Amino acid sequence: MSTTHIRQELSELEANLRKEIGALPQFIEILGAHHASLSLGELIDRLAQSHLAEHPLFCRLNRLDAAFCQLDLGLYGLCSDCETEIEAERLTQDPTEQRCSSCAEHFLHEHRHELRLSH
Repeated sequence: MSTTHIRQELSELEANLRKEIGALPQFIEILGAHHASLSLGELIDRLAQSHLAEHPLFCRLNRLDAAFCQLDLGLYGLCSDCETEIEAERLTQDPTEQRCSSCAEHFLHEHRHELRLSH
């Protein structure tokens, strides 16, 4: 998959996340009426300082931002833990995936207690 195609997929995902944000009054209350003009980084910075930092949508924005950064650095598609290539089917399913299947399984096993407490 080309960098251009990946960037397009990530941009489409960003547009969809922004639509979700626009439909949620609690996000508009924090971000303001002009939220659509904020950059992805500005959205994340503002939300990080609010109670919405625990919202699943905030996590998805962070993953998207990480994917854009990795793409810019030439590291997109590499596991953030072991640095091997993430399986293509995982990236097709979720273009913001950060871990290969082995590391994802290990992460879930190691952090399942923390993950349970946060939900």
